[in-house]
Amino acid sequence: MSGRTLILGGGPAGAAAAITLARSGDAPLLVERAAVPAEKVCGEFLGADAAALLEGLGLDLAAMGAVPIRTALFGAGRHRSQMPLPFVAWSLPRLRLDAALLDLAAAAGAELRCGVAAVAAEAHAGGWRLRLADGARLEGARLVLATGKHELRGLARPATGGALGLKLAVEGVELGEAIALLACRGGYAGLQPRAGGGANLCLALAPGTPGLAEAARDPAALLAHVAEGSALAAGLLRAARPGWPRPLAVAGVPYGYLHRGGAGSPGLFRVGDQVAVVPSLCGDGIAMALASGQRAAAAIQAGRGAAAYHAAWAGAVAPGMRLAGLADGLMARAPWALVRGAGAWPRLAGWAARGTRMGLA
Repeated sequence: MSGRTLILGGGPAGAAAAITLARSGDAPLLVERAAVPAEKVCGEFLGADAAALLEGLGLDLAAMGAVPIRTALFGAGRHRSQMPLPFVAWSLPRLRLDAALLDLAAAAGAELRCGVAAVAAEAHAGGWRLRLADGARLEGARLVLATGKHELRGLARPATGGALGLKLAVEGVELGEAIALLACRGGYAGLQPRAGGGANLCLALAPGTPGLAEAARDPAALLAHVAEGSALAAGLLRAARPGWPRPLAVAGVPYGYLHRGGAGSPGLFRVGDQVAVVPSLCGDGIAMALASGQRAAAAIQAGRGAAAYHAAWAGAVAPGMRLAGLADGLMARAPWALVRGAGAWPRLAGWAARGTRMGLA
């Protein structure tokens, strides 16, 4: 049995684990189904914790063309407000970020196999075996599961239900150095400046929302769905044009899920959205992916088991996840209250924004 670590998934979580392991002298094998980095349903918000983690890995966000974000706008119906962020955040396309992180992993000595799909994994003779779509098998002493929002057969998260996540690049929208949180029917949307111009529009919507099926396949319907939710959205999207022929979509996203481990499967380390899915409006998913990948790698290097890693991670992020859940619930039940509260009590809103930065917890 090979003593190497298998990493399934080449997003921020898997890449961070690979970089950390490789820089310590290990030689992990990272398997990624996409031949090259692809667009993902992700708002691409990088808070202060994500920026610090990326700087520690050796990436300079400003030099990579990231757009700084200093202000948050909020809209629900006729209500609108704004607040200064208590930190400088950034917007950087996942295409650019994922490629840079994979380059760092390869430079550190990790083996990358991109364009290779895994269809199943199983514990085997004290280690783990990946079965690939072409019938080949890979074996390792342990497995870092970094498949993001997508499940692997036999290792699905014990979560039920979940929201529909949508993403659309839009042109004709100028936000400057601001991000907008916009209530709409069935959930909410985030509008964020996109490096190179235009904006990203990402939504988290409850299943069964009227008009959901049409919005998921028709960019014009998606823009109309968001615009009708608030006066702020209608103004921001007045001249918006779809940048893609149709939105990206992913179903069954279990926002609020936190893997607490227990006995679990020995040698199986969950990272990124496989270990915790922060409500989208908090914008800390990439930071948590990076941090969990690094922590899993550190646990492996120290000889700590997966159960201990999962318990420590859950304990570190549980307070922030609870706070994020409260904000998410308020946005679902009384979005006007969240919008008005952010404007009336910016210091309290700033405290909440800092409290939901879990990448450095």
